[in-house]
Amino acid sequence: MTTFSPLLYGLAVNWDDIPATVVRPGVSRKVYSTDEVMLAWHELAVGMTLNPHRHDDFDQLVLILQGRCDYYVDGVPHAMSAGSMLLVPRGAEHHVEPVEGPCVNVDVFSPPRPDFRDAVWLPEG
Repeated sequence: MTTFSPLLYGLAVNWDDIPATVVRPGVSRKVYSTDEVMLAWHELAVGMTLNPHRHDDFDQLVLILQGRCDYYVDGVPHAMSAGSMLLVPRGAEHHVEPVEGPCVNVDVFSPPRPDFRDAVWLPEG
């Protein structure tokens, strides 16, 4: 099993240095992670397929960096724009609907999501 933290010590990284993976049409992702906390950068297009879901093992912190969206938590929409933050508590059904794009958000997960582990960016060498 790869441990990420030692590979990142003392290494400054820019999101532009991390390649994006297309998750589905209108959604791309970049993942940066230590063994204890994970950042997932998403670029979302207006009109993308919505993906309501929940996770029972961790909270999720959301930070909108660009664009505007309605972020739904248990059916309640939250109007968000650059600089907006939101806590999605574990077990809450949630999804994001971009209304002005591209909408860029960074999600923070602790502990890291196991299903994103294969997408984690690692420095070369």
